[in-house]
Amino acid sequence: MFKPREVLEAGHGGLATGAAALSRAQAIAAPSRPWRLAQLRERLAALEQAPDLAEDIGSAQWFRALGTMLALIVLALAFTPDFSSVTAPPAMRIDDAARDEFRSQMILPLALGADSGRRMAPGAAVVPIAQAPERAQIQLAASFGQGDSIAAMLTRAGVSSGDARRAEMLLAGVVPPGQIAPGTQVDLTLGQHDPASGARPLERLAMRARFDLDLSLVRVGGVLTLQRHALAVDTTPLRIRGTVGTSLYLSARATGAPIEAIQQYLQAIDQHLSLDSAIEPGDTFDIVVAYKRSAGGETQVGDLLFAGLEHDGKAKAQLLRWGSEGQFFEASGMGQQRTGMFMPVVGRVTSTFGARRHPILGYTRMHAGVDFGAAYGSPIYAVGDGVVSFAGWHGGHGNYVRLDHGGGFGTGYGHMSRIAVAAGTRVRGGQVIGYVGSTGLSTGPHLHYEVYRNGTPVNPLTVAFTITQQVDAHELAAFRARLAQLKAVTPGAAMASLAPRQAAPGMTPQREIDRLGN
Repeated sequence: MFKPREVLEAGHGGLATGAAALSRAQAIAAPSRPWRLAQLRERLAALEQAPDLAEDIGSAQWFRALGTMLALIVLALAFTPDFSSVTAPPAMRIDDAARDEFRSQMILPLALGADSGRRMAPGAAVVPIAQAPERAQIQLAASFGQGDSIAAMLTRAGVSSGDARRAEMLLAGVVPPGQIAPGTQVDLTLGQHDPASGARPLERLAMRARFDLDLSLVRVGGVLTLQRHALAVDTTPLRIRGTVGTSLYLSARATGAPIEAIQQYLQAIDQHLSLDSAIEPGDTFDIVVAYKRSAGGETQVGDLLFAGLEHDGKAKAQLLRWGSEGQFFEASGMGQQRTGMFMPVVGRVTSTFGARRHPILGYTRMHAGVDFGAAYGSPIYAVGDGVVSFAGWHGGHGNYVRLDHGGGFGTGYGHMSRIAVAAGTRVRGGQVIGYVGSTGLSTGPHLHYEVYRNGTPVNPLTVAFTITQQVDAHELAAFRARLAQLKAVTPGAAMASLAPRQAAPGMTPQREIDRLGN
């Protein structure tokens, strides 16, 4: 269709003659198809296949992408399969006999009747009865509910109203209904059913009224009578000793110590030692808790009585619960004098004394104390003996306590959640005066601790206080006697059986009847 330039120039018509040789259809149709394909490819290449809907919001490209996304969602939902069951024919034909055989071998849940297993048809020896006789007695177990009463509980169990009132009156003479713990189980024995009233008489009732007392009601001569059964109770404290491994908590749990006792032990130790640095693997922990157990098998774990920690046979800590407030005192410091920088709360220093940028006000000003970060509600202790000169709300300090220690020294404790002392009262070093909070200008629970010398704030970390545990001779003797008593408890002695021991062979009988038997 096209000819070289040299051939065209050699012709009779030159260039004009060669151009005229192309027909109109050839000139239009020849480049049409390749040009359109190339143009289509360019448009597709310029078109962004996955545009970001977070960019160019409102543009034509954005609306095109939004429409594409909605179309794809509609397409996906249109082809989503439903969840209707598909019925499939069984692999084999099952008749009624085979279905019954399969059902006899099934294990059906109780909620569906559990009517599986083979059925035996009655034989000729089976004679139907007109009426089944009622049981002369039935035994039930009832539970005492929250805010419940003895009469209401017995009435629910089917006891006649007269017996229910009589039982409540007898039991109330020993244990008031308000002192019966919810969930207490009561064993009942009911007599013959009364067709007229529809109730049953109460023949016997048995319950655990207290930790050391069982009560029972028994019908004697047609009248309910109360019987008491005292239970032997052993109050030997539970003492647990063990060796600290990688974790004090896990080591104590491995010895079988109750979780509540371990938590109290860690809290007591943490008030006097650092749990992070003062406790090492190989140390010996000593836990003594109040413990009660009855002859019926019940046990009660009480408060922690003694918390000890030893290293190579030497005591690191000997803490004894003492006083009406239940505080722990170090045995080595009872009646002694100690001097040093005492922590008013168990925590860490979060802000020191000096100029700083206030976290709330936003400008730099003098920080006249030290901040200790601690858990909300942690007890705050007086660092020394003194008199409460102020206790109440104190502006940005929130709940605030100021102590006057004499000699021109004073301490302040701010941002308390609750104050435990009143103005004018005298406190001793180590006494709880409040609890950590976040009142006033505060961003979180912490203690703002201040020290004053002649009214001027000084750095609390540079001041040492002297604490003297002033106790009279009788109280000190009682403290030491109690400490010796608890340390004399044999570990595991509280777990010994309460059953009376049998006489060993060859022992001389102690009772006269035993002597006569020999």
